[in-house]
Amino acid sequence: MDKKNALRAGALAAGTTLMMLLMSSPALALTRDDGDDPGKGLSVVETLGLYVLTPVVLFLVIAGLVMALDKSHKKQDTTSSDIRTKAGTEAA
Repeated sequence: MDKKNALRAGALAAGTTLMMLLMSSPALALTRDDGDDPGKGLSVVETLGLYVLTPVVLFLVIAGLVMALDKSHKKQDTTSSDIRTKAGTEAA
């Protein structure tokens, strides 16, 4: 890509990002809707436990179950390294 096309792509990406930021209105998030009843927020420990610790524990449990219940055994090597030949024989 030459310099002109790179500059054009960068300008387009920057312009699109700027327009998206300007068009979104975070101030509207502060007004409550009818029927909106938010609960209390999570503490730092609860947040870390929910979004960090729980996925890590689930991953470890699933990985442990996969390794423990793996029924495949080490397969025999059927490549040329497993072929035994007698000394002194010649290929036909």
